Amino acid sequence: MVSHDDGEDLCGFEQQPSTNLADNNSSSPIAAGLDISTSRKILLKGASTSSTSSTGEGKLRISKVVPSRLQILKLSSPTGLSSPSAKFKQIVEGRDEMSRTVPSSTTQRFRERLQRTLSRKINWESMCAMFKTWIKSPLNMVLLLWITCVAASGALLFLVMTGMLNHAIPKKSQRDIWFEVNNQILNALFTLMCLYQHPKRFYHLVLLCRWKPPKDITTLRNAYCKNGTYKPNEWAHMLVVISLLHLNCFAQYALCGLNLGYRRSARPAIGVAICLSVAIAAPAIASVYCILSPLGKEYEDPGMDDDVESQSRRLSSEKRFSFALRSELADCAENAPNWKGGLFDIWDDISVAYLSLFCTCCAFGWNMERLGFGNMYVHIATFILFCSAPFWIFNLAAVNIDNDTARSAMGLIGVVLCLFGLLYGGFWRIQMRKRFNLPAAEQDVCCGKPKVADCAQWLCCCWCSLAQEVRTADFYDVVENKFYSKQGNELPAMSPLGREVLRPHRNYGFGTPHR
Repeated sequence: MVSHDDGEDLCGFEQQPSTNLADNNSSSPIAAGLDISTSRKILLKGASTSSTSSTGEGKLRISKVVPSRLQILKLSSPTGLSSPSAKFKQIVEGRDEMSRTVPSSTTQRFRERLQRTLSRKINWESMCAMFKTWIKSPLNMVLLLWITCVAASGALLFLVMTGMLNHAIPKKSQRDIWFEVNNQILNALFTLMCLYQHPKRFYHLVLLCRWKPPKDITTLRNAYCKNGTYKPNEWAHMLVVISLLHLNCFAQYALCGLNLGYRRSARPAIGVAICLSVAIAAPAIASVYCILSPLGKEYEDPGMDDDVESQSRRLSSEKRFSFALRSELADCAENAPNWKGGLFDIWDDISVAYLSLFCTCCAFGWNMERLGFGNMYVHIATFILFCSAPFWIFNLAAVNIDNDTARSAMGLIGVVLCLFGLLYGGFWRIQMRKRFNLPAAEQDVCCGKPKVADCAQWLCCCWCSLAQEVRTADFYDVVENKFYSKQGNELPAMSPLGREVLRPHRNYGFGTPHR
């Protein structure tokens, strides 16, 4: 019943109403001060009995068991409450037990393929082909543009600060203007990046606090664990990384407030230095921690060794269920689905058109979640930030610039970036078309480039594109990332999410839930 290796099994005993250790000597100070449970007293009594009847080996066993039980008693305060460190350790152990029940993912991502390529002799042809594949993604294009702008602005700021441009810009007032312009541009770029990443980081924090197997654990493993596999005490290590990433965002927000709220002459240097140091150090420490901690190391998956028979039975039952489900829906599968109506056929469902026009961000996030592209609230927050944050950041940054031309240019950049924020919807339209095998645009549109056509549709008429996507998702049932024809003649106006199906008495305004 007792583990002699680490003593962790002692924490699993159920506590019962406590009694005093010395029943006959109630006036003893030990009896008054030490109050333990019945189950622990029985264990101690059993251990003392076995010590009288055993040899030197039994005495050695008692010397290991009794101190471990007394150590448990020391963790409790006089009021019977556990200390914060003991409580946190208990939470970590409980989360680790839940992690062991979740099998690891075996998907291979871009990072693993890149590491495999770099581990051998560099093949420049394969590297170029990999880069061409990477750059085709609209989000990767935006990331490359962001890196280019940061590098250019940072280089100009460095040249101005070191005096290398004194001959080209002889006046100090002009150099001050160039310094402030590049400083505000860098501040805006890094603040926007934090704003775009923060919804996902909040979502990961929610998953970390909730920690429901297997979906929550698998999502966090794919984001923070090497190869997406189980790591010892991964919950605690993920907590450290996510906390550092949140610290990076809040430090950048504080730095942005200092840059926007004060002119250069009145800006507190100590506050800027502290915020800048924390904003740079937090993600750097998080990256190093991911590499050096168990999150970046290889471990054997406990789920592959422990209880293999039960896992094989579970997997076989899942396969049988999946096969039965697919065989049942085989006649309804859509191998070549089509968009429901044209881009401008808004009159096919006027309620969807109004919803896409007046609640664009909410309808977009809700549609993405029911199609299996992530959390609704993350999509809503990210979409709003893409389409509004650049305007406010760049226009507020322009207030502290004394040059009218530079000020107008900063405001114009913010407006343009807000318009290009609609490319976020174009990116997910591309993913929807690829996953469900929907037809691309006509060959004569955008030089026969389907991805460019998807982005152009969102840039030119985002409401029409969204309405078409919502109508298409309503027309089909989504099962295992595939479209199936709906059964029955009467269909709901708009298909609900899974959590809406479980609560039919609630209506979120997106249609009538299933009964």
